[in-house]
Amino acid sequence: MISVTDQTSFSAIASQAVAQGRATAPPPSADNTAIKASAEKFVGMFMSQMFTEMFEGVGTNSVFGGGTGEEMFKSVLVDEYGKAAAKQGGMGLTDQIMRALIAQQEKQS
Repeated sequence: MISVTDQTSFSAIASQAVAQGRATAPPPSADNTAIKASAEKFVGMFMSQMFTEMFEGVGTNSVFGGGTGEEMFKSVLVDEYGKAAAKQGGMGLTDQIMRALIAQQEKQS
């Protein structure tokens, strides 16, 4: 099973997966469950960063929004949006990253 602890190497693997654009999903196995969880976590972080940039330009409703509470919890909401997007498929990135991680694991074996 592959263990990705260095974010730089994980990003390189993810970039390679996106560049290759493979179309088939890997076969399910016990090892793939952990790999899928890692891929989903990475895509969740990526999507959260994308949503953070997207919401930078969105103003608050002066009647029902704003204040310190919104400032404090906006990042939490955006993180949850990212996690939800990753669970829904993350624009197809999760499968591609998963395939790249499995390929990397096979090379190391």
